[in-house]
Amino acid sequence: MSQVITVISGDGIGPEITRATLRALEALQCDLEYEHVDAGLAALERDGELLPEPTLESIRKNGIVLKGPLTTPVGKGFRSVNVSLRRTFDLYANVRPVLSIPGTKARYEDVDIITVRENTEGAYLAADAMVAEDGSRAESKMIITRKGSERVTRYAFDLARREGRRKVTLVHKANILKAVSGLFLDVSREVARDYPDIECEEMIVDATCMKLVMDPHQFDVIVTTNLFGDILSDLCAGLVGGLGLAPGANIGRDAAMFEAVHGSAPDIAGKKIANPCALMLAAAQLLTHIGRNDEAGRLRRAIVATIGAGDRLTPDLGGDGSTESIADAIIERL
Repeated sequence: MSQVITVISGDGIGPEITRATLRALEALQCDLEYEHVDAGLAALERDGELLPEPTLESIRKNGIVLKGPLTTPVGKGFRSVNVSLRRTFDLYANVRPVLSIPGTKARYEDVDIITVRENTEGAYLAADAMVAEDGSRAESKMIITRKGSERVTRYAFDLARREGRRKVTLVHKANILKAVSGLFLDVSREVARDYPDIECEEMIVDATCMKLVMDPHQFDVIVTTNLFGDILSDLCAGLVGGLGLAPGANIGRDAAMFEAVHGSAPDIAGKKIANPCALMLAAAQLLTHIGRNDEAGRLRRAIVATIGAGDRLTPDLGGDGSTESIADAIIERL
C-alpha cells in the first residue's frame, strides 16, 4: 500500500528545492503519494492565514510532512509558522544529523553527529512574556518539565541504540540555571540508567561549543534543551559545510515533519541556483522514519557521490550548476 505524505513546498526557494526532492523520491520508486498544501506566505496571500485549517487537517490525516522553508512576516501579530506547527502537533524531538561529505568546504573530515533538541518548551515557550510600557525591561519565563525532559532524552537514547551509536552527551547549564537546567539534567540522568549499553557523559553548554570547534570527533549524539539545541545544531552544521547540507526532523507521537533547516532565501528565489541537498537529506530521514531504509540509504549515497564527484553542483557547493542539474546528477546515480 502506498504511503500518503503531506507536502508543503514553502516560500522563496522552497518550491524549487521541493520539486527537485520529489523528483528524487519518484526515481527511488518507493510508492509514495503526495498531498500538496500551503503554509507561510503562499497561504497568507491565498487564504489570509499562515496555517490554514485544510493544511492542519492534511497533517492530522497523513501524519508525515515534507516541508520546504517557510517565511513568517516580520512584525507583531505573526507567530512563527515553524513554532506553531511544532506546538500544534507536539513535535517534541528535533533531530538534526550532520555528516562530513568529501568535496565540500567543510572544516573537518569524518564528522558524524546527531543533535536531538527538545522542541516544545524551554526558553522559546516565552511564558508570561512582557515588555514594560516604557521599553526599559522585558521578561519571560523559561519552563522545563519532567515530561519534556524525559521523553526527549529517551528518544535520544533509543535513537543511539537503534543506529548503533556509542555515546550520548547531555548538554546543560545546571551550574548556573540550577532549577530549570538542573531539572533537565536530573531527569536525563535517570533516563540514562535505563541504557547501560550506551555511554553517557554530561557537558556544560559553553564547554560543548568550545569542544565542538576544537575536536568534534569526540561527539556522537547530543541531547539538550530548546535554546541550546538550536544554537548547537547550527554550530554542528557549520562544521560540515553549512546549512545547505543540514536536514532536520521534528518527531511527535502522532506526526512527524521533515525539512531543510535553512531559510527561504528570497534573494536567490527564482534564480534556479538553490541547493536542494538539505531537503533531499530530510527526505532520506523521512524514508527511514517510515521504514524505507534501503531507499533512504540509496538517496544518501547518491547525494554523497554527486558532491564528491563535483558533478553539476550549485554555486554554494563550488560549482556553476543549477538546482535541476544537481538533481539530475543525483537521480542518474539512483
